[in-house]
Amino acid sequence: MPVLIDTPVWPWRGRRWSHLVSDVSHQELHAFAAALDIPRRAFQGDHYDVPEELYDRAVSAGAEPVGCRELLQRLLAAGLRVRKPRVAAAPGGSDQ
Repeated sequence: MPVLIDTPVWPWRGRRWSHLVSDVSHQELHAFAAALDIPRRAFQGDHYDVPEELYDRAVSAGAEPVGCRELLQRLLAAGLRVRKPRVAAAPGGSDQ
């Protein structure tokens, strides 16, 4: 199954979250997320943030549980990883 989910260990706003990715295509990922009623606004460029309470449902629907390192490796290998742009240091920053 090319849709992967990591363990819900990522804290944010008093909840724990998983990442849901596809190592095939974003279209497949969007369809899988929609079937779980995960809103498109949860898409973060290359993954969906999934609250802990949806983890078991995602796995039951066919998401493959993997560790966070494997999830990242497979996303990178598929060429689907979107990296955030680096922000240049402000003039007069600490490196002067």
